[in-house]
Amino acid sequence: MYAVIKTGGKQYRVASGDKIKVEQIAADIGQEITIDQVLALGNGSDLKIGAPLVSGATVKVKVVSHGKHDKVRIFKMRRRKHYQKHQGHRQAYTEIEIGSIAG
Repeated sequence: MYAVIKTGGKQYRVASGDKIKVEQIAADIGQEITIDQVLALGNGSDLKIGAPLVSGATVKVKVVSHGKHDKVRIFKMRRRKHYQKHQGHRQAYTEIEIGSIAG
């Protein structure tokens, strides 16, 4: 069984036992969280699509860790104008493990 969930403004296709990195969630490591924004549920050839959400469907997840992705370097330059700008960014993430999918 799999589900399409929405968290942090992005959509993820998840199955039980998967580990994914999502936008940072304010939760402690080891804490159980219930995600109720389920867009679709699938089980083999059976597919249930919500409009926009599947009513009564939930996904239980466990927070595994927090961290930051690799640095993205931004470099802007205007030729012949002696303008250069260096910038970097590291996006924070939360790694979660998918538990049970109910719906």
